[in-house]
Amino acid sequence: MAPRTFWKGYLKLSLVTCPVTLMPATTEGEKVRFHTLNARTGNRVVSQYVDSVTERPVRDEDEVKGYERGENDYVMLEDDEIEAVALESTRTIDIDMFVPDHSIGWVWYDRPHFLLPGDEVGQEAFAVIRDAMAATGTVGISRVVMYRRERAVMLKPCDKGIVLWTLRYGDEVREAGDYFDKVGAEKPEAKLMTLVRKLIDERSTQWDAHMVDDPVQARLLDIIAAKQKGRKKPARVRAPKVETPDNVIDIMTALKKSIQAEGQRGSR
Repeated sequence: MAPRTFWKGYLKLSLVTCPVTLMPATTEGEKVRFHTLNARTGNRVVSQYVDSVTERPVRDEDEVKGYERGENDYVMLEDDEIEAVALESTRTIDIDMFVPDHSIGWVWYDRPHFLLPGDEVGQEAFAVIRDAMAATGTVGISRVVMYRRERAVMLKPCDKGIVLWTLRYGDEVREAGDYFDKVGAEKPEAKLMTLVRKLIDERSTQWDAHMVDDPVQARLLDIIAAKQKGRKKPARVRAPKVETPDNVIDIMTALKKSIQAEGQRGSR
C-alpha cells in the first residue's frame, strides 16, 4: 500500500509552476516500539511537565519557549513571535539557485524525500525542471517549512522523479580538517597496498539491502511472539568474545594471514 501524502504544495522556477507532492524516502514505521507501563497495574504511564522549583504540574496554556541568556535567566517567546519569522509561504518550493552536482558534501545531507508531480497537468513542467537539472549536472537549492521549521533543501533528479534532501544548518556541521589534520600524512608502502587491495577484491560483492538488516529487532520480535504464545523467551544470544589486539602489530604478517584465511573461507 502506498503511503499517505506527507506534504502538498508547488514547485516553482521563475514563472514555471506545477503542483507537487512530497513523501519521506525512509520510514521507521516497522521499528519495534515500546510504551512505558506501570508494572503493578499494566497501565500506560503518561508524562507531564513539572515546574522545576515549585514541583507543581504546568498547564498546557502556561507553557512558553525560553532562550537562556544566563543562569536561571530566560527570554520568553510566544508561539506567534516564533511563527512570525518563518517563510510567508509554507507550500511553495521556489528554486532560488542551482549549484554543481556533488558540490554539496554528504555531511550536509539530512533527510531524503521523494518529490512527485501532483497531477497530470503539471507533469510536463515537472519533467522539464527535472531533466534540465540532469542535463546540466546541477541541483536546485530552495527553502521550505518542514517539520515545523524553515529548512534549506536540495533538489536532485532521480529516475522519473526528484529527491528532495533537507540540509543541515550551518551550526550543525563540523569541519573535517579540525580532526583529519591530526592524522599523519605519510603514504603506506606499496607492498602493503597490494595486499590490502587483494583483501578488498576477495570481499567485494554487490550491494544488497539485507546487509543492513537489524538483528536486534528480529530477536525482539522473536521474544514478543514467544511471550504472546506463552512460551519461554528464546535463549539470549551472547556476543562472541573479542580478543584484544597487541599494541605492536606486524602489518605485513597480519595481512598475509588474513589473505590465507580468506582463501580458506572461499574454498569452504
